[in-house]
Amino acid sequence: MNYEIIRDEGQLREFIAWLPDLEADETYLLCLLARKKYAPPGAALRDDKAQLKRVTATKESLLQKIRQMEGAIGSYVFKGGPVPQEALALYITLNPRSLTIAARQLLIELAHRITQPYNGYNPQSLALTEIQKAAGRKPYFDFDLDGVGPAEVLAAVRGNINLDALTVLLTRGGLHVLVEVGRIQEAYRKNWYQTMQALPGCDVRGDNLIPVPGCTQGGFTPSFLPAWA
Repeated sequence: MNYEIIRDEGQLREFIAWLPDLEADETYLLCLLARKKYAPPGAALRDDKAQLKRVTATKESLLQKIRQMEGAIGSYVFKGGPVPQEALALYITLNPRSLTIAARQLLIELAHRITQPYNGYNPQSLALTEIQKAAGRKPYFDFDLDGVGPAEVLAAVRGNINLDALTVLLTRGGLHVLVEVGRIQEAYRKNWYQTMQALPGCDVRGDNLIPVPGCTQGGFTPSFLPAWA
């Protein structure tokens, strides 16, 4: 028996095709987490976002990299205990990460570290952290909404932003509304952000990790909603 990361390969392939194409020095970053709030009672998890794996990927390698995460049940452990399937959730950096920026910041971070006594740091982990932080282009702005439905969002944004600039991702706890900034019409460019950040349930906004459509999020399968008319 193996862990199940991919729950709907068709949706996953559609998502990969939808992602912005990468430039020469860009990558995506996948993060597989074990989340305590999704785990069954008694699971050996102390943290809500225990990081199990981080990998970089191009659009062409994303599907393969995700398949490689589907190891045998029990191959993921946390604090000595096996991670249950129900706790797994896969996330991705929606906006491409800049390897040029990451390399520059990693050089600074390593220069600082090596002037101090060794304290257990891992250069590989530091590199992945800098990649995760190194947003270059930001074609999308993400609004994470908890406990709300699409109808509430539509009622709040209609007439305040052109709907074809929005993509809605249904998640286990609510919605991610993804704004393609370059498609915002001139009439809405001045006030679109104020409209979006005032949406009910909006507690996180910006350049976020998002659940991967077609993959597991605590036993739920995130999916894109049909485009609004």
